[in-house]
Amino acid sequence: MPETSDEFTLYDLRVEVIDCRGKMVCNHAIGDYFELSGENLSLPAGQTFPIYPLAALLTFLPAKQRKTHPNDWMTTDTDIACPDPHCGAIFRITRTGERVFRHRDVTAVPWKPVKPVEPVKVNES
Repeated sequence: MPETSDEFTLYDLRVEVIDCRGKMVCNHAIGDYFELSGENLSLPAGQTFPIYPLAALLTFLPAKQRKTHPNDWMTTDTDIACPDPHCGAIFRITRTGERVFRHRDVTAVPWKPVKPVEPVKVNES
């Protein structure tokens, strides 16, 4: 049966510097964070966040915003190391809430009902 609503749910996220394993060389400190609500990223007033770890973290955020299977590593793994090999920062991505969006509010592409896709079972060798 096709979907009859153009609504979908995304998680709000908080990405925080939680630890340092070695020397912190990027311009962030333990406790620094940013939040993501829908497509909007926000920082606390007066706080900055360096672009290099931000660029690496951004690749994970759309997947972390979506519901995933409880056994999926995208659900269970929350900590990510700074991409600078000389920086010891560890970031934690936490799902903090849920928001409902409507397709028509976030894109100009017309919505068409689609049939749910049946999962394919992969045989393990």
